[in-house]
Amino acid sequence: MNIPHPIAAERKEPSASPARANARIRVQGLAKRYGALEVFRNVNVDVGDREIVAIVGPSGCGKTTLLRCIDGLIAPSSGKVEISGVEVTAPLPGVAMVFQQFGLFPWKTVFNNVAYGLRLAGASKAEIRERVPRFIKLVGLAGFEDAYPYQLSGGMQQRCGLARALAIEPSVLLMDEPFAAVDAQTREILQFELLRIWEVRPTSMVFVTHSIEEAVLMGHRVVVLKGRPAGVFEIIEVDLPHPRTRETLMHPHFAQLREHVWTTLMDEARAAELQLQR
Repeated sequence: MNIPHPIAAERKEPSASPARANARIRVQGLAKRYGALEVFRNVNVDVGDREIVAIVGPSGCGKTTLLRCIDGLIAPSSGKVEISGVEVTAPLPGVAMVFQQFGLFPWKTVFNNVAYGLRLAGASKAEIRERVPRFIKLVGLAGFEDAYPYQLSGGMQQRCGLARALAIEPSVLLMDEPFAAVDAQTREILQFELLRIWEVRPTSMVFVTHSIEEAVLMGHRVVVLKGRPAGVFEIIEVDLPHPRTRETLMHPHFAQLREHVWTTLMDEARAAELQLQR
């Protein structure tokens, strides 16, 4: 008698996502096309209040495009995104995005880079003087307030970009492969730093990554995008305890979840490689 895998048995139909009563972000029937190219279709995902949802999928499946639609940087072809009940048609207050590239202004100090979003929001000088050092300290950059980006390592630059996003105290944090540009050791340090910060200041987060291990470590749920056009193939609950630490990486259930996500993606990733090699 065949007994279904305990995780595989939870597999949901493509594009299915149970509605969450406390959803901070609601993605409904989202599609994006560029001319004849349909990137993704009928994407439905809810992100709860103070929940981290990681998104993985093969290269070219539209992960970054989806994130930019959520942020309001680009318009979907159909469907809609709501944040806190407001339909997204342009970037909204209270939503911050951290990009793969650090995006720092080279002519500004750490202090002024972190203060940039606050100044755009019209914060007073007194408020900036009070809040900026607090968030610089939160990300571990205290003492580097007067340094310029060229004087910082890659990990320190990404900490600065994270502090800039956090300084506006967002209710939603969107992260597009934020640690992809740093070395493996720094990446692991930043992963646990971000988890530590989330424990102190929990927010709704959508975390796009190519790393399956990172997705399972960071996420309360992992959304797997597959297909051409891409759609939600599966949403996997990551029922690992918090706070997440290095010990989490050695948890037997962590390895089981990581293997399940990898197996789900492997066939599509191999097919994509073959198409690129032709």
